[in-house]
Amino acid sequence: MEAVLAAAVALLDEAGGPALTFRALAARLGTGVGTIYWYVANKDELLDRATDHAIGGVLALIERQPESDDPIADLRAMAITLFDAIVDRPWLSSYFMRNTDIQGNSLRLYEKLGRQTLRLDLTPRQRFHAVSAITGVVIGTAIDLGVEAPQEVLDGHVRRDQFLERFAEMWRSLDATQFPFVHQIAEEFAGHDDRDQFIAALDLTLAGLRLQAEA
Repeated sequence: MEAVLAAAVALLDEAGGPALTFRALAARLGTGVGTIYWYVANKDELLDRATDHAIGGVLALIERQPESDDPIADLRAMAITLFDAIVDRPWLSSYFMRNTDIQGNSLRLYEKLGRQTLRLDLTPRQRFHAVSAITGVVIGTAIDLGVEAPQEVLDGHVRRDQFLERFAEMWRSLDATQFPFVHQIAEEFAGHDDRDQFIAALDLTLAGLRLQAEA
C-alpha cells in the first residue's frame, strides 16, 4: 500500500486529479490495473488515501512544533504549515477532510487545531466556528493560489509583476470619486505577495478569535 500511495501522490503532484487513473498508476508501478484493486475499491478511495498519505507528512511537521503559552500563536503556526503544504500541492485543497472515515491523518490534524481552542474560554459552537474559519482561510486562499496562471505568464512571455501591473494601471485610471477604494489600493495590488496576503487574512481571523475568547 505504501508504494501505491507514494506513486499516486507523485502523479497528483505532476498533474493533479485528472492525471491519477488506475491505468497511469499501474504503469508507474510496473504492474497490472487489477493489482490496484487489491488496495482500493475505486478512484474516490484512492484520492482520499493519497490525500491522507500526503497530510501525514504535514501532521508530522505540526507535531514537531513546540507548544507555547499562547494557543492562538500555536494555531497560527499550524495554519501556516498547512497552507504552505497545500500551496506546494494544490490538489490537496480539493480532497482534504473529504472523507474522514478514510483520512485518519486529516482528522488528527483537525483535532490538533481544535485542541488549541480548548485552551481558550469558548463555547463548543465558538470552537467549531473558530476551527472552521481558520481552515476556511487556509484552504480558500490556497485554492486561489492554485488556480493556473494565465497562459502568457506560464509561457514566460509576461512576468507575474507585469501581469499585475497591467490591472493596477487600469485601476489607477479609474475615476477616484467612483472607485475610491480600488484607486487607493492599486499600488498595493501591483506589488503584493500572495503569502503575505494569506498571513494578513489569518491574523485578522485570529485577532477576532482572541477578542471573542477574552470577551
